[in-house]
Amino acid sequence: MSDLDQNHINTMTKKAVAHAAAAEAFIGDEERTDWHDETLWFVRHKRDLAVNQLPEWEQLREQASRIKDHTLSNLDKYLMEFEKNALTNGVQVHWAVDAQAHNDIILDLIKKNGVDRVVKSKSMLTEECHLNPFLLKQGVEVVDTDLGERIVQFRDEPPSHIVLPAIHLKKQDVSETFHQHLGTEKGNNDPQYLTEAARQHLRNKFVESQLAITGVNFAVAETGGFVVCTNEGNADMGAHAAAVHIACMGIEKIIPKAEHLGVFLRLLARSATGQPVTTYSSHFHRPRAGQQMHIVIVDNGRTRQLGRPDFRNSLKCIRCAACFNTCPVYRRSGGHSYHTAVAGPIGAILNPNLDMKANADLPFASTLCGSCTNVCPVKIDIHQQLWKWRQVLAEEGFVDPSKKIGMKGMAFVLAHPDLYRFAGKMGRWVMRAVPGLVNNKLNLWFKQRDMPAAPKQSFRDWYLDKNKHSLKK
Repeated sequence: MSDLDQNHINTMTKKAVAHAAAAEAFIGDEERTDWHDETLWFVRHKRDLAVNQLPEWEQLREQASRIKDHTLSNLDKYLMEFEKNALTNGVQVHWAVDAQAHNDIILDLIKKNGVDRVVKSKSMLTEECHLNPFLLKQGVEVVDTDLGERIVQFRDEPPSHIVLPAIHLKKQDVSETFHQHLGTEKGNNDPQYLTEAARQHLRNKFVESQLAITGVNFAVAETGGFVVCTNEGNADMGAHAAAVHIACMGIEKIIPKAEHLGVFLRLLARSATGQPVTTYSSHFHRPRAGQQMHIVIVDNGRTRQLGRPDFRNSLKCIRCAACFNTCPVYRRSGGHSYHTAVAGPIGAILNPNLDMKANADLPFASTLCGSCTNVCPVKIDIHQQLWKWRQVLAEEGFVDPSKKIGMKGMAFVLAHPDLYRFAGKMGRWVMRAVPGLVNNKLNLWFKQRDMPAAPKQSFRDWYLDKNKHSLKK
């Protein structure tokens, strides 16, 4: 095993750092934080421009949401229909109850076919299952062929975004990474030059590969086929060049009919990157002559989430990452601060279901502003689910005692108007008269921002002064 492989295994299996601590490390570089924030907001703006070109956008969202509602309510029926039709098409179907079963199935197929070189296109499910480090430990070379994924793989990092895996990196970072691993010219930051270097490198991997792994964006029960969406065509290159194609999908990726694809494909790319449609929407129905095609259908906690009435809506997610691009917390804390495969607001809902204790910090990484819910193409009530998870985590004892004490104290103050007004008056006086008591390192709000000037009076007092004559009438 190479040093690169071992480093990647160590990176992917190390103990997670709590979101607040990881975010603090990320925002320590103020210039990069600002750039990250602005870049993601630019993607969000592109989404808005694309959405505003479709008068029927809200109708599409509503239709997609209802299709998903119907599918989740009949999930067993559509999964069995999909399996039946896929088998008829000559596709071999495998069922995995959890991540370990998923990884074992893939390893078994690799061994049966005598494979030691694998190419993989982007798949958040395989990231969730930690497939790469698992296969590397077994001596199997795994090459991520999505450009962003390959960059972070070179750097021994997990992706920081589900659509833009290397969004946390600048072109200078990519240039240095490629110089180290591909021997490109040091200091050459030209994107075209770097992209061509990656293209030549990956073409050889495609030619040499014996087995290709892809994700699944949508699986159609009616046909037994599935769709993979990419902008680089790398999934097609891998699947068509290799003798064995393994597609990995969560059980929630199923939709009933082929006619429904038009709804989701119109929503997906516009929400993700502001494109009318992804460059490649590749349909797979059966293996070509002489090829094996396998599909691994994975639960890994999804049926548990399905059984939670407050959280089942999260299974509608089509992994567009629109909630990432709009979230003020994600944009200024970076994807790695979420210490999970799926970061951002949707990840903060999905991951406590997988491991409540390990991911108890994530639902609190939100302002509950509701922007994520507003942009979700399938109308998931994301901010409401984040709030509900906080209640569950508190009841289960996974909330820091100091946070619980603080919230109880705040609830008491807010429940007593006279005490609330007195505390506000004293707080304003302290900020004006003794600013050092507030502007210090013990105040977490002061660490990364300037505290605002204290107003001379509260809004209530101002309102009463301005309206005292009309209120008397």
